[in-house]
Amino acid sequence: MYDYYSTSGPEENTLVLPLCKQNKRIVYTVLEYSPLLDSCNMTTDDWATIGKDIEKHYEKYDGFVILHGTDTMAYTASALSFMCEHLGKPVILTGSQVPIYEMRNDGRDNLLGALLIAGQFVIPEVCLYFHNKLYRGNRVTKVDSGSFNAFNSPNLAPLANAEVDIKINWDTVWRANTTSRFRVSTQMNRNVGLLRLFPGITAMTVKSFLQAPMEGIVLETYGSGNAPDNRADLLEEFRNATERGVIMVNCTQCLRGSVTTSYATGKALSDAGLVAGCDMTPEAALCKLSYVLARTDFSKEAKIKVGELEAVRDALTPTLACAASKVGDVEALDAIKEMGSNLSLGDYDGRTPLHIASCEGHLKVVQYLLSQGATVYAKDRYGDTPLRNAVRFRHKEVVKLLRKTGAHFSRDELEDAGSELCSLAASADIEGLKMWHLAGGDLDTPGYDRQTPMEVVSVWDWESLSNLQTWIVKDV
Repeated sequence: MYDYYSTSGPEENTLVLPLCKQNKRIVYTVLEYSPLLDSCNMTTDDWATIGKDIEKHYEKYDGFVILHGTDTMAYTASALSFMCEHLGKPVILTGSQVPIYEMRNDGRDNLLGALLIAGQFVIPEVCLYFHNKLYRGNRVTKVDSGSFNAFNSPNLAPLANAEVDIKINWDTVWRANTTSRFRVSTQMNRNVGLLRLFPGITAMTVKSFLQAPMEGIVLETYGSGNAPDNRADLLEEFRNATERGVIMVNCTQCLRGSVTTSYATGKALSDAGLVAGCDMTPEAALCKLSYVLARTDFSKEAKIKVGELEAVRDALTPTLACAASKVGDVEALDAIKEMGSNLSLGDYDGRTPLHIASCEGHLKVVQYLLSQGATVYAKDRYGDTPLRNAVRFRHKEVVKLLRKTGAHFSRDELEDAGSELCSLAASADIEGLKMWHLAGGDLDTPGYDRQTPMEVVSVWDWESLSNLQTWIVKDV
């Protein structure tokens, strides 16, 4: 799973799984917090700690698995899904109903499944893995305290099912649509809360709950977002709160379904200023409200026969999209996308359209693919990424764009870099060294004989050494 940069050996607490069906080994490093927390004791500060650790180690690893207690796991998964901005790698929460040290437990299967999915697939989302299913993190809720099948995603099918084989529902997986780098926003507004309606609730109870410093609430209502429309006192308290600037989101108490204004009782809340939470879970609505209210640029005025055809489409798409990328045909790619195709799928060699466009240097195609969710972290069967391809064929502008998007060399690429850099240095290939440097390569990386590129140049060509040193100083 993890892809660590160290050239001096594996990091402490690093473990390796046996070879899987894809002929890969999942290498993972364990980071343990002290003290360990019961999930009931989690706070927004703990969410921030987890998020910052992901951000700190983001470029070192291919994915992240978070072991978490089940009681508040849905809240943490929802919170991290909003805090982790421009995420391009899998972040998977998992845990167990029975502790892993017990003879009969669900912890081993959940941990192993999460590690395998995080290490083998580029699913750029915060997810929750439990009982052989991978869910979108902000779509889950805990539904059972006494079963191994403890979580459910009422309004969205699982992203993956781990049965005999792991089957990913790629049509459901989120696709990034930005070229911005990954970052974690740790600012969360704590002046938010959940208020559940019940028959006979008093206006005084509601008024007390809505008092300052409350800035936002999730109101859990009946059915499709309904509340009593014959309680003028209640509606008046809601209206007064929204006029004071309190953001109120209407979510249903039902496990499944969405909030609508089809009934007069639901329209009464809308008229009072409540925002429909659609089919969000209360956990997701609360965390999103906390995240949004903490944004400095937030404006109070802002309101929050098919299977066979799809199989044929998915079989043809990679080849067609790669061919269009090779010739730089953005219109053809757009037409393929409009068919509902996934432009991130690889061909028989695992090469995606972004790999091809990076090889050919088609900057506009690279820009288009990134805007449509193509991942810069995809590897072909040879372990090459689009960034590695762009460096090899020396397409400077493509390298710069991929780096801006967050592309970086993997551990395997860095391990091979020393010999290639020394070879470039020995042939006085300054342009080749520039490309590696632009892509984040270290020109002090030793080759197989432990010589660095600078040392190789000094042996063969004093003039090239002078040029290389001059260029490095000027570039810095």
